Amino acid sequence: MSPALEALMQADGTPYSAKGVMLEPFVHQVGGHSCVLRFGEQTICKPLIPREHQFYKNLPLEMRKFTPQYKGVVSVSFEEDEEGNLCLIAYPLHSESGDSENKDPSADCQEPKSKMLKWSNKKQSPLLQEKENYSKDRPRNSRKEDKIMSYNRDEVQQQQAEVLYFSLEKGNVVSQIKHNPWSLKCHQQQLQRMKENAKHRNQYKFILLENLTWRYRVPCVLDLKMGTRQHGDDASEEKKANQIRKCQQSTSASIGVRLCGMQVYQSDSGQLMFMNKYHGRKLTLAGFKEALYQFFHNGRRLRHELLSPVLRRLREMQAALEACESYRFYSSSLLIIYDGDPPRTPARPSAAGGLSGGGSGRSSHGAGEASSPEVDVRMIDFAHTTCRHYGEDSVVHEGQDSGFIFGLQNLITIISQLEEHSTD
Repeated sequence: MSPALEALMQADGTPYSAKGVMLEPFVHQVGGHSCVLRFGEQTICKPLIPREHQFYKNLPLEMRKFTPQYKGVVSVSFEEDEEGNLCLIAYPLHSESGDSENKDPSADCQEPKSKMLKWSNKKQSPLLQEKENYSKDRPRNSRKEDKIMSYNRDEVQQQQAEVLYFSLEKGNVVSQIKHNPWSLKCHQQQLQRMKENAKHRNQYKFILLENLTWRYRVPCVLDLKMGTRQHGDDASEEKKANQIRKCQQSTSASIGVRLCGMQVYQSDSGQLMFMNKYHGRKLTLAGFKEALYQFFHNGRRLRHELLSPVLRRLREMQAALEACESYRFYSSSLLIIYDGDPPRTPARPSAAGGLSGGGSGRSSHGAGEASSPEVDVRMIDFAHTTCRHYGEDSVVHEGQDSGFIFGLQNLITIISQLEEHSTD
């Protein structure tokens, strides 16, 4: 094992067997179709896509504060333990030792580890049982939720509602955080794919990235698909037509942004609300604005103190993107994250402020504020990103990514309207 990876694993409090790390589902994944796994408290990993890997390795300095920190590459194997439980284990990548170097292993800290989840092909997974409890935990007298709980026809096989409510135990919120059903779905699909391929291939490269939610007690996460176009230059005609249709039938075409996933904590009822991409695609402009309002609302009031720091980050990001020549971020997402259950005491100093080069955006101090809440705004998912520096691309774009910037401008306008009305 490379000393750098071992240091990262130890710093992340990650148990490993035979020099490997058992990967868990990443509970706060709210969107995307690629499986995101938890490597340690401050580190996640996802299947390596060469274009995304190239993007992270050649990231312009001015973009680093707006993306997760890249931490290297590991090899992931699909294994069974003696009881027949299926596990995903990460090992150091020997063929690219330079790649598995962690950029800053000292930034990660120890954590007490809970019992590892096991995924069984013999008996029902504990998370499958959990999944059945999502709708059971909703109150019988819920308001408009029943209307939203209808199942999408394409999703009947997964029995995956588009909007779900899950009750957390009062007084013990943090330890009661359950798996977002979307993360469970992605994880099960990944396990199935790897299980089917296990006889032919059982080593996959995954990239290690910063876990953007690690510092929040109860992370509220909004995943927004950005831009007026989603298909990459290399998309097949079928894929291109499919992506164009999705954009035209959603808010992507009209405002350059659509909801791809959301989880938000409602402190009045002690519930987590989960919203998935199928619901997001159906939203009109009015529905999209309503969803943004819901994201910043804790059930008691609009968290108006979050809006100014979010707007500041979005404007900084817009300025950085306007200076990015020839980049196109097709199918990339924007994450907005804040703490749904912030500590009542003053915010703790950010011990890992320099972790991603983006620490400055995490804790903002405005006029008259003792300390404003920590929010984070980042770009993720670069599997279809292109730029003239990549060399091998058949299409080279000039100027800015106007579709992504158009979406940012509209997002800024909508959140600004929320801010104006929050004082009414």
